[in-house]
Amino acid sequence: MITKNRRLAIIQELVNVYSPNSQGKLLKLLHERGFSITQTTLSRDIKELKLSKVPNDKGGYMYITPQEGDGNSRRLVVKDKPIFAYNRGFISFEFSYQFGIIKTRVGYANTIASDIETHASPSILGAIAGDNIVLVIPREGVSREEILSALEDIIPGMKKEDEDY
Repeated sequence: MITKNRRLAIIQELVNVYSPNSQGKLLKLLHERGFSITQTTLSRDIKELKLSKVPNDKGGYMYITPQEGDGNSRRLVVKDKPIFAYNRGFISFEFSYQFGIIKTRVGYANTIASDIETHASPSILGAIAGDNIVLVIPREGVSREEILSALEDIIPGMKKEDEDY
């Protein structure tokens, strides 16, 4: 008999690997793994694991797991490396004078702005979010390259090598 702890570990693994967009798809993945559970049991497991549904890059949703030891669900853990889940919402970045403008998919801007303020280097004074845009405010005298470097730590791959800032 498979224990509840083993089932919960498999659910976390399936969410991290497949990013299912519904309980039905997660239940199907569990059935394929030999688990015979009901939708009700899965709902309880999802609540216990504190899984969250977030927008994905296809206009739908996906389940994510909270960071180990962290009460929020802004990060996915994939192969022991934290990945910001909202990276799928990033669209573009450009400068207007010294201000940075990040365009996002609808609903991602607040999360990105919050993580910029929480995780960015001291070169970033703050970030203000709308529904699909983030205004990045640098400290006085900070270069564009320093701003890009600080943001790349939070939004990997956002800087294009051929762009001249």
